[in-house]
Amino acid sequence: MESIKVLIDEETLQSKVAELAEQIMKDYAGKEVTLICILKGSMFFTVDLARRLKNVVNIDCIMASSYGENTISSGEVEIKLDLKNSIEGQDVIVVEDIIDTGNTLAYLLEHLQKKNPKTLKLCALLSKPERREVEIDVNYIGFEIPNKFVVGYGLDFNEEYRNLPYIGYLE
Repeated sequence: MESIKVLIDEETLQSKVAELAEQIMKDYAGKEVTLICILKGSMFFTVDLARRLKNVVNIDCIMASSYGENTISSGEVEIKLDLKNSIEGQDVIVVEDIIDTGNTLAYLLEHLQKKNPKTLKLCALLSKPERREVEIDVNYIGFEIPNKFVVGYGLDFNEEYRNLPYIGYLE
């Protein structure tokens, strides 16, 4: 079994989620917001964020993958599950667990933009800027992290470690 080192502890993580929720509430005061959870990695983040928002919140999910069973992106994006509801004319925030190369997210944002939301913003918990291949405009960002393969708080390695309450990295 791999050894996991803590990168961001649970308290720091939850504090940042609360801070992001405050920013979103300030920007969307009195407005209804649709959160798009990118499955499966951003499940925990989306739920924690939504619980802290005082706005009327709709949640929908989308699933895309470029990893398969690898720790490095293949570069080919596949949408495995699309939105159930229309986002046309809505204020939409895509909730992402981690921005790595940016390829999958760029593909998803383009896909969602075609659905004619009123606004489309991005909230990412983690970002690995040194891995970026595509420039991504992030409206709300939690943490910039080093180029390590991270797990926990929804992020996995072969479907394991999602349930860790912190962000760790495999050693």
